[in-house]
Amino acid sequence: MQSFFDGLSQSPLKDVRKSVAQPSRKILAAGGILLGKAAHEGQIAIVLRPRYGGEISLPKGKIKKGETEASAALREVREETGFDAKIKKYAGSTHYLVRNLPKVVSYFMMEAESQEPMVSREGDEVEAVEWKTPKEAVEMLTHEEDRVLIRAVFALPV
Repeated sequence: MQSFFDGLSQSPLKDVRKSVAQPSRKILAAGGILLGKAAHEGQIAIVLRPRYGGEISLPKGKIKKGETEASAALREVREETGFDAKIKKYAGSTHYLVRNLPKVVSYFMMEAESQEPMVSREGDEVEAVEWKTPKEAVEMLTHEEDRVLIRAVFALPV
């Protein structure tokens, strides 16, 4: 008696197993919702990125080999804003595609450790840092994913 499977080619099954077994590539990044002090009390830092077409976003960047999400977030906030910060808690994540690759950005609520930047911003990726209320930031942020995160964290209406 012939089995139903005898006449089927095995090659499609092998192809499926290969594609499932190969890990999907994704971009991992981390950043911060940096809460200001003194004159910036009640405000968060947003950054202007001319390199990305004038994008306005939260400070963030790719996680380097050997870094945790938290250490990468602290490094990126320091590089992009000049502020040393202290993590208060995990805030959430955003998910979107970059050149057809999924990107996941993990954000942490952070508190600036001083009123003024402690170091000069590194590189030319960020043109300016501005302090805005969460409501103002939602109106300015380029990406809907960032706006959704800020609305959720600060319980702002849609």
